[in-house]
Amino acid sequence: MSFLSIQSNKSEMREQLRAAISALPEDYIRKSDEGLLRAVTTRNEFIDARNIMMYCSVEREPDTLGIAEAAMSVGKTVAFPRCYGSGIMKAHIIRSLDELKPSMFNIPAPPATAPVAAPEELDLIIVPALTYDMSGHRLGYGGGYYDRYLNGIVAFTIGLARHRLIADELPRERHDIPVCCMATECILLYT
Repeated sequence: MSFLSIQSNKSEMREQLRAAISALPEDYIRKSDEGLLRAVTTRNEFIDARNIMMYCSVEREPDTLGIAEAAMSVGKTVAFPRCYGSGIMKAHIIRSLDELKPSMFNIPAPPATAPVAAPEELDLIIVPALTYDMSGHRLGYGGGYYDRYLNGIVAFTIGLARHRLIADELPRERHDIPVCCMATECILLYT
């Protein structure tokens, strides 16, 4: 993305990306979501996965609810994160999208009473971000929840991004963990 500068700090980049996301046409958002659904659900990593964790998309994030419905329709176990204080996040299993209710940061999450999937039980994790770069590094929302959760995870990770928002390179810190695969509606990159 030409408007993002590697010299910018992460908070400036987040601000620039939020403005760019707001400016995306609705038709592009819809087509991008359709392409991402196809890109993810046709991958062997999705087809072979028994236990999947994904974020609940909100506003103009790449849609994950269609992916969740596709997974549940073929009998996969689907978990969504629930955030707790001090940067703690757990993957709670749901049986229906109706179980997701606004929680911390007003993001829909499963109830705290829903069963927890242990990180080592997960085969596939779909990771949120404002954007990714070509090597699978992400610019997240700044809470650090996923950075902590993904540390030591063996599950295959996929990052979803709008193609128009992909960065050539993002700033990295020592604790940043790239995803195994970055998908847009146009490309699929294994990192």
